[in-house]
Amino acid sequence: MSDPPPAPGSQPRPAAIPAVLNDHAVRYVVIGAFAAIAQHAPIAPTRDIDFTPDDDPGNLRNLSSALKQLDARIRTDAEGTGIPFAHDAASLRRAEVWNLICGYGEFDLAFKPAGIPGGFAELASHAHLVAVDGVDVYVADLADVIRSKEAAGRPKDLRVLPALYRHQARIASHRPPA
Repeated sequence: MSDPPPAPGSQPRPAAIPAVLNDHAVRYVVIGAFAAIAQHAPIAPTRDIDFTPDDDPGNLRNLSSALKQLDARIRTDAEGTGIPFAHDAASLRRAEVWNLICGYGEFDLAFKPAGIPGGFAELASHAHLVAVDGVDVYVADLADVIRSKEAAGRPKDLRVLPALYRHQARIASHRPPA
């Protein structure tokens, strides 16, 4: 297993978070900007990495174990180190979104991302396995990232959509015909 994470507020290392999830056999798909950037989209990184975990009870037990190893805490605006929270498989599923922080950086767990009603299963059916800083990570297909950002409609999502559309068109124009 990985070494314990550094204290919150240390230099962010977002690829270390999926490494710990992988060590605990957590099934997840990375969504959002991190997923788009992993597919070479020319957008700026965000402060956090977003995950959609499988909500199967066994997977949630693995996720809870990984979160304990990460010393994951609930992220707040006022507290740079977050606040501790007790969790297990059942309690993790009681919220649709968890905004968390650990020594490797900020991350979110979103069980039903905007525009993706099927959650993990829907995302996993189109996901791509990529290596990020030597860590194997399943990332959402660019079309799913775009669909989620369109549905969320937040200003920060709308600002990156033109770049994502252009990147998607470039990718499509370089694919061999089926």
